[in-house]
Amino acid sequence: MSSRAVVVGALALDAALVTTFAAIGRASHGEAALDGLWITAWPFLVGMLVGWAVTRAWRMPAAPLRTGIGVWAAAVVIGMLLRALTGQGTAVAFIIVATITLGVFLVGWRAIAALVSHRRASRAPS
Repeated sequence: MSSRAVVVGALALDAALVTTFAAIGRASHGEAALDGLWITAWPFLVGMLVGWAVTRAWRMPAAPLRTGIGVWAAAVVIGMLLRALTGQGTAVAFIIVATITLGVFLVGWRAIAALVSHRRASRAPS
């Protein structure tokens, strides 16, 4: 089990990255990033939280495969379902961009953390 600080930090980072994804998307379409940010972000944030629950992310919050892939998949699938249910767009191009971007964000930071941790462990004196 990870320390509370690691869990809270990982959850906060995931939420910040999902929100950043929504802000970048809004800005790329000429919409003010803060106007309506919540409307764009909330479905993916809900999906992310479901992913945390399903993967029990608090046990290994920085694990790219065990946690990252599940959080990513839930964020995309549930996020898109909630967007569809609430009349928000789910165009194929948006689904592709969201899947790639959220994958890079939610799995990517975990992969970098794992790589850094592995390198530190291999350099540590025995």
